[in-house]
Amino acid sequence: MSTLEIVPRPSITIIGGGPGGYEAALVASKFGAEVTLIERNGIGGSAVLTDVVPSKTLIASADSRRRVMSAPSLGLEFDAHSVKSNIELIDRRLLRLAADQSEDIRRGLQANGVRIMMGEACFIERNVVEVKTMEGNVEHVSSDAVLIATGASPRELPTAKPDGERIFNWKQLYSMDELPEHMIVVGSGVTGAEFASAYQLLGSNVTLVSSRDTLLPGEDPDAARVLEEVFSENGVNVISRTRAEAVTRIKDGVRVELSAGGYVEGSHCLLAVGGIPNTTGMGLENIGVEVTESGHIKIDAVSRTSVPGIYAAGDCTGRLALASVAAMQGRIAVNHILGDVVKPFSRNQVASNIFTSPEIATVGVTAAMVATGEYQVDEYMIPMASNARAKMMNVDEGFVKIFARRGSGHVVGGVIVAPRASDLIYPLSLAVSQKLHVDDLAETFTIYPSLSGTVAEVARQLHKREQF
Repeated sequence: MSTLEIVPRPSITIIGGGPGGYEAALVASKFGAEVTLIERNGIGGSAVLTDVVPSKTLIASADSRRRVMSAPSLGLEFDAHSVKSNIELIDRRLLRLAADQSEDIRRGLQANGVRIMMGEACFIERNVVEVKTMEGNVEHVSSDAVLIATGASPRELPTAKPDGERIFNWKQLYSMDELPEHMIVVGSGVTGAEFASAYQLLGSNVTLVSSRDTLLPGEDPDAARVLEEVFSENGVNVISRTRAEAVTRIKDGVRVELSAGGYVEGSHCLLAVGGIPNTTGMGLENIGVEVTESGHIKIDAVSRTSVPGIYAAGDCTGRLALASVAAMQGRIAVNHILGDVVKPFSRNQVASNIFTSPEIATVGVTAAMVATGEYQVDEYMIPMASNARAKMMNVDEGFVKIFARRGSGHVVGGVIVAPRASDLIYPLSLAVSQKLHVDDLAETFTIYPSLSGTVAEVARQLHKREQF
């Protein structure tokens, strides 16, 4: 009689409870792995507790006020100027939603058998992590593989220290008693643009200090141009080609010293000058994990680090600071660890969104890639103002743009600037990932009237007639 061989469950330790960590934990536990997740602050990480969920909830409140304020143009009569933003209630709501989302994730992890440890993790050996728990205990956790998903923290300037009262980083904004009278935003990237848009829509005066010539450097130039026009129309004061040399407190406000000379004063200041990876103090040097000069962990297309059995995902890798990218990298890592079919991470298939008003969504090949000659494409763009549904909604800015590979007609990229562009980009994202032809989009039914109708119309304009 033969004895049945018992195959041990693979064990995985995950350091970091943000999207890169908890998504990986759910996949690993689903496929039978023994999973330990270590988090030092709260389940969901900064994405849920202090970054993505709170900021996008703030933006949702701001966009609701925008729609109410524009209602008279749709024939609704009331005193629009009575619509005031109660920032205390807004902040209370968004923090409650963040906490609820964190608890939902915790319950989901526990229901799937994931062991959660709250504490600080440090590598002792390649497969051994020392955890100092919040209760003061020390425990060594051994496993077959480790995934590092520790995220990033706001970068600070030596001459501009956040105090959480008048000078903020993006984690500190949600404890105000009153709406800022004049918010100065330092930084013209995605974070700076989103908060500048939100506070202006909530009713604050806003000044944006940008070291670059344009808003959103590196993004689609047509999209950046639309946002610049919207900011100008809405009264956002953009100070370009200058850096913030220092930010100091003054009576009832702040002063921002500018590298180009002079200064600007306001009631509050938000520093949106990038992030630094949370990779120090983890003992990475103990096991030989390679990092860049900036401290980001080097990984390959399946999230492997330089050390066998050690993987990394999310903002600590420096690839793309997006929750969706962190989650995808985490899932890829776990699938590789467990020997499942793995589709390597491809930057050219990433869909991203900037939650300004209007939103800016992109996927795949960009205008910058086309400009270098790296890709030969046909492109077409239709203004959203020509869309029947957009006219009904009083939307007169934005567009849909599609890049199709020249010769084959396959969709390789796209840009949508519109309300809820984050939702509208999905068919283009699907087309890019599945290598669909423009005719596949053109021949798919859309609703009339709908904003998505313009996606199909752009595809129709890229159709090439067969030559006989």
